[in-house]
Amino acid sequence: MSLDSRTFRKALGSFASGVTVITAIDPRVGQPVGVTVSAFSSLSLDPPLVLFCLGRTGSCVSGIEAAGRFAVNILADDQREISGRFAGPVEDRWRGLDWVALSGGSPGLPGALTVLECTLTRTVEGGDHLIFIGEVETIQSREGARPLIYQCGAYLDLPATTP
Repeated sequence: MSLDSRTFRKALGSFASGVTVITAIDPRVGQPVGVTVSAFSSLSLDPPLVLFCLGRTGSCVSGIEAAGRFAVNILADDQREISGRFAGPVEDRWRGLDWVALSGGSPGLPGALTVLECTLTRTVEGGDHLIFIGEVETIQSREGARPLIYQCGAYLDLPATTP
């Protein structure tokens, strides 16, 4: 059976995932870079490692590599606008947006469900993508928020839960 990329992409889109924005400070220009990513996963508990994937030609690839560190901003369900902003045109991503410098200097997005600041430990080739592996150094969490979930090209609304 031959797979075409459209069929493959559609099939993988059926997998519901959380939404993250990966951020870093590009030391070559001293400016923040960031991109919406759903290809994110935990990798190891000891040491605490996470990974995310970006297309080789992505606008943030070289900035994240040059920084040697990054933040994974796991978005809350009230941050759809942030998700869209960082998936849109590069020049509009940071315009008028407040952010905080985390302890290692990476940009943290206020209101995120969880923010993981990581040191980049390795970049691995994976087809037309690069797999970035980072060791988690700090964690900040927002209590009481729900995750932003994406599936089949749309955000999902989770029902309210009771404790």
